[in-house]
This record gives sequence, structure tokens and C-alpha cells, in this order.
Amino acid sequence: MTREHSPITGNDDKESLSKPLQALSEFYDAFNRKDLEKMARNWDQTDEVVMDNPVGGIKRGWEEIKSVYARIFNSPATVRVEFYDYTLHEAGEIFYAVGRERGELKAGETTLQLDIRTSRLFRLVDGQWRQVHHHGSMDDPELLARYQKAVG
Repeated sequence: MTREHSPITGNDDKESLSKPLQALSEFYDAFNRKDLEKMARNWDQTDEVVMDNPVGGIKRGWEEIKSVYARIFNSPATVRVEFYDYTLHEAGEIFYAVGRERGELKAGETTLQLDIRTSRLFRLVDGQWRQVHHHGSMDDPELLARYQKAVG
């Protein structure tokens, strides 16, 4: 297992990345641009997908997950994150990435430096890597409360 230190930002040269890393990069591109349509293409569109994150808690099915991203994207806050210090694990028609996200949230006069433990699981669906699970958590309860307040 190799720990990767070059961050995945969404602005990556996708042609130089492996197919799994391209899928990760597409996620961060959609998130950082607040692009819900691109986000929908990154996730599998089934009731089997699951997300557990600092803003929405546990959400099951794409429609519930989409509502969390819509809330973040429609909030006055600007949130940018990148994935770093991660390992990538491939097993046939699935891969998962385990690492950290760092970034920044700006909302009016508030600026927060984000630090999130993150795991993402993708499944090969019709020849395309689609996200089927995400778990993110913050170690600092004060930062978590400020983040939740800032994004509504």
C-alpha cells in the first residue's frame, strides 16, 4: 500500500491520472464548482448509495444525498476542499480511497480551515466508476459545529 501525498483537487490533469483517480478528481471538481449535475454523474443513481458526512448525517439513496449537496451548494458559504494523504485500494469492480480532506470555508466574515477524515467507495457501473459510499468526519467538535452553522 502506497500513501499518496499529491492532492486531488478537481483541477488535476485528468488524462495523466488512472481511471479511479479520474473519478475522484471529477468528484472534487463538481464539489468545488458547486456543480450538482456533475456531482450526479459522479454518484451511482440508486437507492443503494450511502453517505455519512458532517453536514447531512447518514443519507441513503441518491435523492437524499443530492439534497445535502444542494444545501451546501445553495448556501452563501464557499467551500473548497482537496483530498490528500490517502491510499487507494482496488479490488475488481470496486475501489476505495481512504485519506483526509483539507480546505477552507468562507461565509461572510467567517473563515474556517477544514480538516476531514474521508473515505470514498466507487463501483464500476456500465464501464464507469460511480461513487456508492462516502464517509467523512471531523475530529474537532468545535470546528464541526462552526462548519454546520456556516452551511445551514
